[in-house]
Amino acid sequence: MNSWFKSPICRENLKDAEPTSVDGSSHYSVSNGVLPSLGARSSRGITLHRFTVSPFDYRYRSWEMFLVVLVFYTAWGSPFEFGFLDSPIKALAIIDNVVNGFFAIDIILTFFVAYLDPQTYLLVDDRKLIAWKYLRTWFLFDFISTVPSELVGKIVPSNIHAYGLFNMLRLWRLRRVSKMFSRLEKDRNINYFWIRCIKLICVTLFSVHCAACFYFYLAAHYPDPKKTWISLSLENFETANLWLLYVTSIYWSITTLTTVGYGDLHPVNIREMIFDIFFMLFNLGLTAYLIGNMTNLVVHGTSRTRNFRDRIQAASNFSQRNRLPVRLQDQMLSHLCLKYRADSEGLQQQEILESLPKAIKSSISHYLFYSLLDKVYLFRGVSNDLLFQLVSEMKAEYFPPKEDVILQNEAPTDLYVLVHGTMEFILQKLGVVSEVKAGDVCGEIGVLCYRPQLFTVRTKRLCQLLRLNRTVLLSLVQANVGDGAIIMNNLLEHLKEQEDPMMQSVLRDVEKMLAQGQMDLPLSLCFAAERGDETLLQNLLRRGCHPDERDIGGRTPLHVAAANGSESIATVLLAFGADPNIKVLISNFMLFIVQN
Repeated sequence: MNSWFKSPICRENLKDAEPTSVDGSSHYSVSNGVLPSLGARSSRGITLHRFTVSPFDYRYRSWEMFLVVLVFYTAWGSPFEFGFLDSPIKALAIIDNVVNGFFAIDIILTFFVAYLDPQTYLLVDDRKLIAWKYLRTWFLFDFISTVPSELVGKIVPSNIHAYGLFNMLRLWRLRRVSKMFSRLEKDRNINYFWIRCIKLICVTLFSVHCAACFYFYLAAHYPDPKKTWISLSLENFETANLWLLYVTSIYWSITTLTTVGYGDLHPVNIREMIFDIFFMLFNLGLTAYLIGNMTNLVVHGTSRTRNFRDRIQAASNFSQRNRLPVRLQDQMLSHLCLKYRADSEGLQQQEILESLPKAIKSSISHYLFYSLLDKVYLFRGVSNDLLFQLVSEMKAEYFPPKEDVILQNEAPTDLYVLVHGTMEFILQKLGVVSEVKAGDVCGEIGVLCYRPQLFTVRTKRLCQLLRLNRTVLLSLVQANVGDGAIIMNNLLEHLKEQEDPMMQSVLRDVEKMLAQGQMDLPLSLCFAAERGDETLLQNLLRRGCHPDERDIGGRTPLHVAAANGSESIATVLLAFGADPNIKVLISNFMLFIVQN
């Protein structure tokens, strides 16, 4: 017990937060919590005073759950004793006193449980403040509901039905059940649907039980027992078996709750009629509550399927009305089916990522796709900063088999990196010319050179792709000219390795565009000097590039030209004011790389 009072620090400053690990030392659920006010200090890291219990301690949470189980007994026993018993039964009296004993222990324990200040959200562990807060809130109700019925019977006058009436005060404990359901509904580890169903069942059973007890109480305490509803079926009900009376009352209660009108049991005297009027009015609200909640749960589970079927039907009508080819119809339906499958299986990656803060989203993207993007030939050798930003801006998408990702001759808006699956490069006249496998990129020539897409790219089986918008790519590269030169150089080297005559023609077109300065990708003088492209070098110098700019290795364009023995490039640089006396600048970082 002493180790319980030496409770660990409060892990979260959130009201009603609960531990999600077994030992209570790891994480706390914030789904139930009250957000702290802006600027409020956190109670995290505050060690509680000795003999003070943390409200988030898993042992105290277990104690609360045990009390909730006892509350279920109270919810049945208190109305039953009120309606059917005039004096305590030995077995029930013993159970009642045992239950009251546990709640008496909880009253004492509450004086040692820290609480969260509603204004500062700091954990208060001063026992004087804890006691004062409890005394002016729930203490009186908790104390009265714990007093033994035998003691109340000796204090209250004999003409008052003290036993049953006093027991009804114990229903105050039901607030614990309401709090428990509220917490469980927000617990991500528990199925929401079944928690709601259990809650609705409990509400219904409690309502039926209470109504049956109250209605029998009216009959049992009516001056003329022969003029009561239960005397219609049980003439001498005062001497009948208690279990039979209870079942009969429950039968009446359920009949009234679920049907309109009465059969063998109906109100006879004015008291019963008045009670039935109010009970039926209550049933209107309860029935609406039950039907509304059950309908809500069922509709929530089937609405996604209904919307999917409606979309499929609309797509089929659209394709038939416009006489689309069968291939396009199949692509439309396959895409809708894949999207439904992704939604139903919880694969809504982009929606989830977009709802997160940028730092978390970037970290997730970095963990999932950085290693893949680092192996793509187009980005080989670029800075880690650019690669990290590219990963953060890429969007993951699924494509079903036989669906066109890129169409030949369409405007270049996106490039794609294949994460999983296989795709085909297709030419209109030649058919399939090559395949794209995991880790390959497609659409890069159109995006970087801003020319119509060269191929139709079609999936062979289910594919996962990373899509990068052209505008985003160029805006990121603008901040680092050196990375733009590396990307362009990787593209040119890749085209040179291709033996296809068409790709060689593309290479010549790209080099011509470079020479004429028609590339949107930012290029450096060192890139032009490395390639020995005098025309590109002059175009860049005329645009205002500094002749002594350095590359990532600390070299100037003049250094590159000298290392390559390119006299014409060096002459152009000197003509534009390049300094021949500048030494190669090697940073400490580069020196570390060279040495290691």
